[in-house]
Amino acid sequence: MIIDDPPVKAEVEAAFAAYEAALVGNDVPTLEALFHDDPRTIRYGGAENLYGMEAIRAFRRARSPEGLARDLSETVITTYGSDTGIAMTLFTRSSTPGRIGRQSQTWIRFPDGWRVVAAHVSIITG
Repeated sequence: MIIDDPPVKAEVEAAFAAYEAALVGNDVPTLEALFHDDPRTIRYGGAENLYGMEAIRAFRRARSPEGLARDLSETVITTYGSDTGIAMTLFTRSSTPGRIGRQSQTWIRFPDGWRVVAAHVSIITG
């Protein structure tokens, strides 16, 4: 197995960047499209546990578009083979000083492109 094959890693980095732009811009259709549409897709959030794409959709559609801007740091994207990528990052928001967010995503290549199958967001006091 090749770890961090440059072309594969570039693809996951691009998918991660698209997700980040959609997140801070509250582009809900793009956010939904970047998650695998399946009842087994999971997103653990700061205050919610979302099992399945229907729950993820409901959360995204109800979320306030205010205060989504953030700064990323310590982003690590690693690929395993040609179809799996893991993205880990820290983030801060000026609206919540003293708090550090942690985000992880598991990306899988499907016939229609890279999709998140599992995500976890948590907040700690910095």
